[in-house]
Amino acid sequence: MEFEFVELGGDAFAYRNEEDGNMRAEITWTILGDVMVMDHTFVSETLRGQGIAKKLLDRAADYARENELKMEPVCSYVVTAFERYKEYDDIKI
Repeated sequence: MEFEFVELGGDAFAYRNEEDGNMRAEITWTILGDVMVMDHTFVSETLRGQGIAKKLLDRAADYARENELKMEPVCSYVVTAFERYKEYDDIKI
């Protein structure tokens, strides 16, 4: 599944997947200084249980690393993923 990088305005950004104008998956954040504040993750019911949320987070984590940013989890999914997976330790606040 491909994710499109979207500038939402101001300091807000997202990776998302849309099909025929319908949002299928999205992760959003706001950049404050050198920190990505991860505030929302959404996966449509038809795609749940397929690891899509983790793929979104992985892509956002790649963005953080590419841009020398850290991530602050606010969204419940990102909080849980940061607790569960050690692979994000290098970008955690």
